[in-house]
Amino acid sequence: MCARRDCDFWGASNAVIEIRETSSGVSFAVRLQPKAKKTAIIGELNGALKLGVTDPPIDGRANEALIRFVAGLLKVTRSSVTIAAGESSRNKVIRIEGVTAEQVRFRLKVW
Repeated sequence: MCARRDCDFWGASNAVIEIRETSSGVSFAVRLQPKAKKTAIIGELNGALKLGVTDPPIDGRANEALIRFVAGLLKVTRSSVTIAAGESSRNKVIRIEGVTAEQVRFRLKVW
């Protein structure tokens, strides 16, 4: 699913999200919307992947939901997904070990 402003006529995503690759994996920016109606990709916002989770931002529940969602989306273990920056902010940097930027783009459908 993508927001209307991020899609072309056929629904393909035109969003550009910067994915930084390191020797151990990749990292990218995320804008988190806690207490969303559903856990899903909302779109792209200022170069960050905008995600919504249904959990509230209390006792780290939204962060844990974010990690679970990203791990499931990218088909990696939860232990390989960490929040590298922004633990208490809506703007976060997610680090995923054991994948390449190409694999992440393919799974997120971001070109």
